Amino acid sequence: MRELTEQEQFWQGDFGDQYVERNQGQALISANIALFAKALGRVQGLTSLLELGTNAGNNLLALSRLLPGCELNGVEINAKAHAQAQSLDIAEVWHGSLFDFPRLRSYDLTFSKGVLIHLAPEWLNQAYDQLYHLSSRYVLIAEYYNPAPVEVSYRGNGGKLFKRDFAGEMLDRFTDLKLLDYGFVYRRDPQFPADDITWFLLEKRP
Repeated sequence: MRELTEQEQFWQGDFGDQYVERNQGQALISANIALFAKALGRVQGLTSLLELGTNAGNNLLALSRLLPGCELNGVEINAKAHAQAQSLDIAEVWHGSLFDFPRLRSYDLTFSKGVLIHLAPEWLNQAYDQLYHLSSRYVLIAEYYNPAPVEVSYRGNGGKLFKRDFAGEMLDRFTDLKLLDYGFVYRRDPQFPADDITWFLLEKRP
């Protein structure tokens, strides 16, 4: 067994438990539905997907309503969040680090939402590899964007939140990935606010 990174230990512990308690409610699900409806508007034939960093399952719950015929899968490191996501009975959620999730099959879509920003920067390439190799066609990245890497204090904690051009780095790393669509959701949106999330839809092309 490898030693977990500082960030993985952080999210596996009490802070991760507290995050589950803070992020609840129908308004969050509605905002997620609106975000995914836009972000996946150009996706075709989606029959399976995998979320790296599922937390309590809020994203998968929104997707279950938006894509009722799609097979949903997730990966979550925090035990409390994993139990809650699994109890929704809408997806198969694997308990563990996204870095250790086995590549036993591929999915039509892989995605992360608010997860890459919390990973150790030196481990990002491994996360990109997981998103890429586990996908048979589409990759969706919904994170905080910044043109250059920058660290931001997160609820008084250092080394726990990083902004950068995640999608651009994936496009540079994998030459067969193409940018299919992108957009932004503003935290002051009067109907469906989503914490300044910038999303990028990438597609594998021959």
